[in-house]
Formats: sequence, C-alpha cells, structure tokens
Amino acid sequence: MTSNDDYVLRILQERGVVAPETVQAAEARERDPGKTLLDAMVESGALKEDDVLATIADQFGIRYVNIELDAVDPAIASELQSDIARKYGVVPLVREGDTLTVALSDPMGFDAVDSLRYVLHGVDVQAVLAPVAEVKAAMAKLYPDEAAAAVEERNDDLGTGGEEGDDDAPVIRLVQNILANAVQMKASDIHLEPFEKEFRVRYRIDGALRKMAPPPKSLQGAVLSRVKIMSKMKISEKRVPQDGRIQIKVGGKSLDLRVSTVPTNHGESIVMRILDKSNLALGLPQLGFLSDDQTRFERLIRLPDGVVLVTGPTGSGKTTTLYACLGQINLPDRKIITVEDPVEYQMDGINQVQVNKDVGLDFAAALRSILRQAPNIVMIGEIRDNETADIAMEAALTGHLVFSTLHTNDAPSAVTRLLDIGVKPFLVASALRAAMAQRLVRAICPKCRQPYTLTDRDRKMLGPAARNAPDSMFRGEGCPACGGTGYKGRKGIFEIFEVDDTIQRLIFDHAPSALLRQRARELGMRTLREDGMLKVASGMTSLSEVLRVTMGDSE
Repeated sequence: MTSNDDYVLRILQERGVVAPETVQAAEARERDPGKTLLDAMVESGALKEDDVLATIADQFGIRYVNIELDAVDPAIASELQSDIARKYGVVPLVREGDTLTVALSDPMGFDAVDSLRYVLHGVDVQAVLAPVAEVKAAMAKLYPDEAAAAVEERNDDLGTGGEEGDDDAPVIRLVQNILANAVQMKASDIHLEPFEKEFRVRYRIDGALRKMAPPPKSLQGAVLSRVKIMSKMKISEKRVPQDGRIQIKVGGKSLDLRVSTVPTNHGESIVMRILDKSNLALGLPQLGFLSDDQTRFERLIRLPDGVVLVTGPTGSGKTTTLYACLGQINLPDRKIITVEDPVEYQMDGINQVQVNKDVGLDFAAALRSILRQAPNIVMIGEIRDNETADIAMEAALTGHLVFSTLHTNDAPSAVTRLLDIGVKPFLVASALRAAMAQRLVRAICPKCRQPYTLTDRDRKMLGPAARNAPDSMFRGEGCPACGGTGYKGRKGIFEIFEVDDTIQRLIFDHAPSALLRQRARELGMRTLREDGMLKVASGMTSLSEVLRVTMGDSE
C-alpha cells in the first residue's frame, strides 16, 4: 500500500485503530518479500483498508471517498493523459473551474499532487483518498488498455526522437517540470541518477533526499543531453566529469543552478544545485538567531577591522550566513570584494572575484590583488592553506574587516585550526575577533506542530542538559504541507566565540581548544546544544534534530 509503513502504523496505533500487539504479531509472521507489512495486515484481515485510509485521510485533513464506477465520467479522462495518470497513481474525478479533484490510493502519495500541479501548468489539483481496487477500476474505465498502449507507444517514439534531437518539445517540457517542481518543493538540489532499469530523480528537501516519480527510462539520454545543453557542457563528452551553470526563471524567480556530471556504469549522473537568489534577502532573524545572539553578531559584523569566521561542516549553511552578513552591511560608503570558488550568488553592489586555478588565480593570489583595490570589507570563500590565512590576518591588521569560513566542529577550534595550518599565534591573537560555529536543523512544520511530554528516554539521551529541559516539547505529526515528515524548512543553531584580552593571551600561549572553550563559557558563550535546546523549548525544532547535529557536544 505504501512505503511509509512505520509512519502509517504509528498513526493507526495512536488513534486506536489497531493494537500494538496486533502489529507485533503481524511482524512476527512470514510474508511474501514483495509485500509490505501494511499490505499483509490488510490482506489477512487484521486491518480493514477502509479504516486505514479513513484514518490517514482524517489525519491529513482530506476527504476519504468511495468511487461509484457508474458515476465516473469518461469525458473527464481528457484532463489527464493515461501515462500521467498511471505514473502518479491517480484518476481524475471532477473538474470545477480551475480545480481538478483526483483520487489516489496511496495514503502517503501527496508528492504526486504537487507534481501534477506543475505537469498541468497551474491547475489547482485537490486530492481525495479512495480504496486501491476502486482507483484501479476507475483507471481501467477511463483509460482502456488499448488506449494506454497507444499512448505508451507514442511516448516511446517521442523518446527515441529525443535521443536524436534534444530540442524535442516533450523533453524540454519534462526538464522544465523537473526544475519547476523542485523549486516549488523548496529543494536545494536535484539528482538525476541512471540505473540499469530505472532513471531515478531525487530532490534534497530540508537536507534529506526524497525520491520523485521517475521519468521513463527511454527518455534518460534525451533528458541528460537537454540538461547538458542548458549548462553549456560538451554533449559528446561522456567519459569525464564536467561542470556547468544554468540561469533560469521559474515562477517569476531568478535562479542559478550549479550543475555537475559524473560518468557511471549506466550513464552520466547529474546533480543540479539550486542557488535561489531570494536567499540573499534573508536577514539575520530569518537564519534562526535568538535575539541576544543576533545583537552580538550584528555588532561583530560592523566592526571596522579584524577577522570574523563562520565554521561548520559542509552543508551547514556557512555561505548563506556570510551572504546575509554582506547584504546587511552593503552600504554605498563601503567597498566590498569577495574571493569565491565558485561565485555562488551574484550580488548587486559587491565586487566578486572567481578563483581560476588554471591561470594561477588561487585564493592567495586573488587576495593579494584585491587588497590593492582598497576595499573596506573582504569575504574569502574559505581559508584552506597557510598562505591565504596569513594574508587574511595581515589584511585584518591593516584596517580591513575580513569574513571567511573554516571546517571545524566548534567555534573555539577555529583557533586550533589556524595554528595547525601554520599561522603564527600572535597573528591569530591580534586579528581574530570572533568565530561562530553553526549547524542546520529542520524546523517543525507549523501546520502540524503538537506538544508532547518529555519521556524518560528523551531525558536519558539529553544527559546533563535534561536538568534544564522543559517538561513539554513539540514535534510535527505529519501533514500534506510537509509531505508527512513533520518538518518544513531549516534554521540554524549557533555558538559564538568572541576573543577578549584573556583569550588573546591564551592564544598567544598556545592554549588548547578546551581551555579556550572554558574561558568562552565563562564569558557567556552558549554551546551549539544549549542554543538548540532553547530553540526546542520555543517550538522551532525538535529534540531529535538537535541531538542529531550536536552528538559531539557533551554539555
């Protein structure tokens, strides 16, 4: 019935539709490898399909209906082509104005509805749940096998044509739909992955990959070629990786896509990273700062000179934070220059330099050159080596405000990292103003957020932090708005390490990171976990999310 058995069964148990011991007994019994536990329980009579679908429909706030076959109008079939209906597992029931009501039998198939809204070019698609047999019967009536076969044959012909000519209109529309759907679902990147029997499409949404309905395998070559054309790559080159860029408008939004290809056994795997320029408008409050940290950080980014570092692992939002900083201090009386590899977002009023190692323009060489341009503020995409770090520190000491990133687990470790790559202690002590570590946690969906009482297991997982934990916390129950995940969007949790006179002396004396951390804690620094716990208490995120990203933080 669905690939989300655990979630559906949990809802059924919470609502008293099935007893936990009944589920446990079903798990203990053998079943066909191709059957899910939910399917097996329905088939055995342990659960009634009507009860399952009615409960899930009520949970998600949609209608559960029985389809009367005699009332299904064959004329409505023209609203959806048979291949589209079969691909998404839906049948059209009613068209009223701009609204098309479709029936689906998968209680977790709401991604299909989002996809259909784009396939149908803006039609408002509304879903109802119906029994599997009734959906199949309605599909058979609306789309007889002969008609479906003819459509599939026509699509195969189009697919073959797409292999030969990449300007084939159906392929162009398919790629446009993949891009538009990803933007609508707020995906950060799109993965096109060829396998032996499937051409898989996945979106990364809120940091987690989610599988979409796959295009026909026959269109794989045409789709990949179309993306390469849009990215200005060499179409004929399929043996080596390539990088490219796409600039498009989707739904009135200007987007940059960074595209990379890698040859695999069954074709080229393509990843498109979506760089949404609307992120440039994010202010510090939208990043997830608490008010006191926001005030602190705003003061730091307005200093006249010094180095301010943002640290964290890949994918923790460091670049977004830096762009938000630049957007806030980008004033007509200041000259701002960035050195990036690559330039991710084009920002008005800021001079951006792209690193080009092929011509010898690395971070260090670019940094030396731009300092002769008399900037007030410099942003370096990443400090990777001693030469770049030394120039950054010296620039800070000669009156420039320098922003950059480092890969470290916490904020005080930024000092250790700089010393490890060879920067002299007196330079670090004199130039470094602050380092901020950050992580991204999924935000609880506001439409299905519910309070719950903290369990003994939760307190055990929290360890010492349980002493300050509230009795009631929040979690997302799952709804159509969040695709049943309970989460919608992401926010940051932060750890701000400021350098005072005492810390300067500790750095000069090669003090270990633990001692720097201790002193910073005495000055009031909140750890990543502590900041996360405050955001759990406020209902911004969940306990499990904070624990997931702060497992190394024992405090």
